[in-house]
This record gives sequence, C-alpha cells and structure tokens, in this order.
Amino acid sequence: MENKKGIIATYGSIILNILLFGIKFWAGMVSSSVAIIADAWHTLSDSISSVAVLIGLKVSAKPADKEHPYGHGRAEVLASIVVGMLLAIIGFSFLKESIVKLQSRSEVEYGMVAIVVTIVSLLVKEFMAQYSIRIGHKTKSKSMVADGWHHRSDAISSLVILVGIFFGQYYWWIDGVLGILVSLLLFYTTYSILKENISHLLGERIDDDLRGEIIALAPEVADFDIHPHHFLVHQYGHHTEMTLHIRLPGDYSIKRAHDIATAYEVIIKKRTNIQATVHIDSLDV
Repeated sequence: MENKKGIIATYGSIILNILLFGIKFWAGMVSSSVAIIADAWHTLSDSISSVAVLIGLKVSAKPADKEHPYGHGRAEVLASIVVGMLLAIIGFSFLKESIVKLQSRSEVEYGMVAIVVTIVSLLVKEFMAQYSIRIGHKTKSKSMVADGWHHRSDAISSLVILVGIFFGQYYWWIDGVLGILVSLLLFYTTYSILKENISHLLGERIDDDLRGEIIALAPEVADFDIHPHHFLVHQYGHHTEMTLHIRLPGDYSIKRAHDIATAYEVIIKKRTNIQATVHIDSLDV
C-alpha cells in the first residue's frame, strides 16, 4: 500500500513536469528568454529522474525470489543515486552558465509572461517537492525524498530567475552570482543524497539507539545476561536483516539454546520489524 502511494505520486510528478515544461518553453520562446528556456529543460529533466524513481519503486516492490532472497529493495537506493547524479549534472550546467554570464557581463530582460509563468512554476515545484519528501518519509522511500529535492532544485532555479527579474535591472551581475549559489546548493544536495545511499550499499554500523533497543529486549527471553553483541545490519530497502551474537551456558542443550535464540529473533521482529539471525556463543569460552 505504501509503495503504491509512492508510485501514484511519481506518476503525478511526471505528468506535472511535462505540463510545466511545455508552459515554460512557450514562455521562453514568447519572451525570447534563454534562461526561461533552459529552466524548461531543467524541469523536463525532473521527469527523467521521476521515471528512474518509478522504476526503482516498481522493482523494489517485487517479492523475494530464488536469485534475490532478500528482495529487490536496493533498487530504490540505485534510483536515488541516479537522481543524485542528475542533480550534479544540472548543478554543473548552472555553474558553467553563471560563469559565462559574469564573464560576458550579459544582462537579462524578461516580460510579464515570464514573470507569471516563473511564479507559477515556483509554487507548483515547491508543492511537488514538499509532497514527494513527505510521502518519501512516510513510506520510507529514499528515492522519493531524493526526487523531492530534485523538484526543489527546480523551484530554486525559478526563484533565481524571479529575483533576476526584479533586481537584474539594477545589478547586471546578480543573475550570475545567484546562479553560482544555486549550483553550490545543488552540489551539497547531491553530496547528501549520494553519501547516504552509497553508505547503505556499502553497509553501515548499527545505530546506537537501535542497539540499545535490541539489548533492552534481551531480559524478556532470558532471566540472565545473554550479552548481545557483534551486531551487523544489512538494509534492502524496506527490508532489514540483522545478525547478532548472544552468550549462553555451555551445558545448555541444543534445544534449550535454540529456543532462547528463536524467542529473541521473534521479539526483535515483533518490536522493530527487523529480521534477526542469532548466533550462540558459549559463556564458558
């Protein structure tokens, strides 16, 4: 159900981006504004990133199979990385264009059509950003959050153009300087998205709060300290696997030790929705 919400939201994103592209491209042609036309193509690139997110959501929703026993959840992580790379490309394009504007000391002239379309684009793209990020957090979809930031980058670029409209007639350099600032913001967003998702692919240490929560569950399966340790966490999208060790007396029967380990796995699954595998060490060692 949660994955379905993300897919519906992504379809809506693709449709809105295509409509915005057409309107902004028309406004750019009418006002002879290269900036508006470039911003239109930036909007169209959002549709490309949304398609990548859509593919990631659909693939990640596929159940586990023989070739992929842990499911297909990491397809979303890969989609997020694609979105991050697209943001980097857009950021570089903004940076290059801004430097050229400063070097040529070129001024920007906009008409009323450009003003109206830019304001509409700014409002719509910010709404799309907030909606995608909210749905992404609700459904725990990293690719949707990344796509939301992609929408926000388009809203910021529209804001830059809007600022240029009102202040560009007084300061010839403002469009170029603001473009560089936007580029730096896009690079930072790219860094944040790639850092988080590549870290998931490489594997991460267990969160201290989660470790404490797992340890706190131990007294519910044994009346002595079983020393939970050696935690390893593997994330596959919405599915998380964990391995950990516990210590039991060496004279315990296999069945008794197995029952304690199984009870621990069951309660971890129930309380945290994490599939745990418990390895038994001997207290006598």
